[in-house]
Amino acid sequence: MFDIVWLVPLFPAIGFILNGLFGRALGKKAVSWIGPSAIGLAFLTSILIFFELLKKPPSERFFERIIFDWVVSGSFHTVIGYQIDPLSILMALVVTGVSFFIHIYSVGYMHEDPGYIRYFAYLNLFVFMMLNLVLANNFLLMFVGWEGVGLCSYLLIGFWFEKDSASNAGKKAFVVNRVGDFGFLLGMFLLFTSLGKHGIWTLDFTEVFANANKLDTVTVTAITILLFIGACGKSAQIPLYVWLPDAMEGPTPVSSLIHAATMVTAGVYMVARCNVLYSMAPLSMAIVAVIGVATAIFTASIGFCQNDIKKVLAYSTISQLGYMFLGVGVGAYSAGIFHLMTHAFFKGLLFLGAGSVMHALSGELDMRKMGALRKKIPITFWTFFIATLAIAGIPGLSGFFSKDEILWQAFSSPHGHFVLWLVAAVAAGMTAFYMFRAVFLTFFGESRVDPHVAHHIHESPRIMTIPLIILAILSVIGGYVGVPHVLGGANHIHEFLAPVVGGSEPGKSHAALSFVAQAWASGGENGGHSAALELLMMVISVVIALIGIGFAYLFYIKNPTLPKLLAERWKGLYRLVYNKYYVDEIYQVLFVNSLKKLGVGLWRGFDDFVIDGTVNGIAILIGWISSVMRRVQTGLVQNYAFSMIVGGLILLVYYLLRTIFY
Repeated sequence: MFDIVWLVPLFPAIGFILNGLFGRALGKKAVSWIGPSAIGLAFLTSILIFFELLKKPPSERFFERIIFDWVVSGSFHTVIGYQIDPLSILMALVVTGVSFFIHIYSVGYMHEDPGYIRYFAYLNLFVFMMLNLVLANNFLLMFVGWEGVGLCSYLLIGFWFEKDSASNAGKKAFVVNRVGDFGFLLGMFLLFTSLGKHGIWTLDFTEVFANANKLDTVTVTAITILLFIGACGKSAQIPLYVWLPDAMEGPTPVSSLIHAATMVTAGVYMVARCNVLYSMAPLSMAIVAVIGVATAIFTASIGFCQNDIKKVLAYSTISQLGYMFLGVGVGAYSAGIFHLMTHAFFKGLLFLGAGSVMHALSGELDMRKMGALRKKIPITFWTFFIATLAIAGIPGLSGFFSKDEILWQAFSSPHGHFVLWLVAAVAAGMTAFYMFRAVFLTFFGESRVDPHVAHHIHESPRIMTIPLIILAILSVIGGYVGVPHVLGGANHIHEFLAPVVGGSEPGKSHAALSFVAQAWASGGENGGHSAALELLMMVISVVIALIGIGFAYLFYIKNPTLPKLLAERWKGLYRLVYNKYYVDEIYQVLFVNSLKKLGVGLWRGFDDFVIDGTVNGIAILIGWISSVMRRVQTGLVQNYAFSMIVGGLILLVYYLLRTIFY
């Protein structure tokens, strides 16, 4: 089965080619089958490879499939090749699985859109690029996928390019990601040249990580920080998060695809994949953790005052990505990937649920114009509610297990700190508040729906609700692969990922297993922290989440006038948060306008004056010389004869003078 790993990215590529080149000829019905089927076949192939991998002992769960030589130049040799190991196959399962349900949902959601065929072509291309990113066996191919998802995000965010807001959002995503990608490129080049000094001219993961010990601490710190800059752009972390909320201009299934299973998870995956390098750079790990937790709480606060249901979910995504970076930043790589997986389930469901609400309300996004929808669209309500419980970290659902693991590692890991745990725990309570605020405003209370819309509110068709139900089931059971030992679980996901995220050679078990697993294996102590303390911290995190839910209930169900009163009392603070701390405006002044002025200055001062001036000046000079010279071209034979005589006399005088003086 490992030999057919190339089929996983091939199926979406075929879907893209068929829909992109022949979609109009094939027709809408054929496109509706080709798009989802391509991803479904990739998902099925990933499942088969996954079970084949499980049959092997942990020490042998590593396989490379070389497709063909790509770049061969002197000592440098790289290939188009795919790598199968626990991390890559888990990512492939998440990407293809969640994307498959999003494709099915899209058949119903986008059915009447005139760009239907183009939409599915872009969607297939997006998944193809993401699969290249997560399955690549070298940095260069991973970077192709990295740039590919950036291109596809531009195409899909600006899908309705007739709207200025959509085209501007697409451009914003593209430009901001280029800033991060510049850092990623520099990190990759520095890694290549640094290893090249030791005669290792390669970018293959196995070679790079096996020889990483040849790098000094300063160099590996610089490499990992530069790579993390790329991750900040792709995964929307401070300061490069500003593109993600604007990405809501794309179709809602696109928001689900970008925010749940594909593009934004690329940065977290990259850090986990490069765990060998990051484990050698404590400063870089600290930066990752601090940026992650700062992003988590900062963007969670913005979610308090947003009224656009998709914008609330967008800031929620940025906040949850901060949790993932906190996990990998404290060395709990498997915990970060675990939360990446569970987040794909419930965040994909939340966006698709928001799309179902929009479908029922003729595209309405403002939660102030919703309310009392739970009985009119019950499937959407219950699935959305389950996803909200999961993201809030309520026990028994997937989000509880993965989020609690990150919180515990932030507290107990050697790279963790009490302050990191405290900020992350507060952010968890804030998440519970603004997510239940969205639930209460949308589905409870009195109806605030426009009368012209209210009379035709209806549940979405089955092709949209079935994916909601499946993702809701995964949002419940998805976390049980990582039940901590303190609760009597086996923590299977940590054991499964252990051969990859420990920092030594592929295929070998590592010391960097989860802290909890180590504690119970050694008799119940976790690096000096008892199981009782872990249970206490777990209870505290749940209580904080319940407090957040309680405040949301108080503000939006029990006393709905309270938010308005507080907003009037704290006008300055409310305006600050409502306007997202004016970060976009600050960036506009500091970077956009200043760079625009620089560009205009270079255009008018250098391009127009120097470049064009030089070219135009040469043209003018040649024109003047030509105007002088053409006066001697009279067309009269006697003038030419006279010129010849004059020329001959000049030569005669020259030779006579030369003879006299020399």
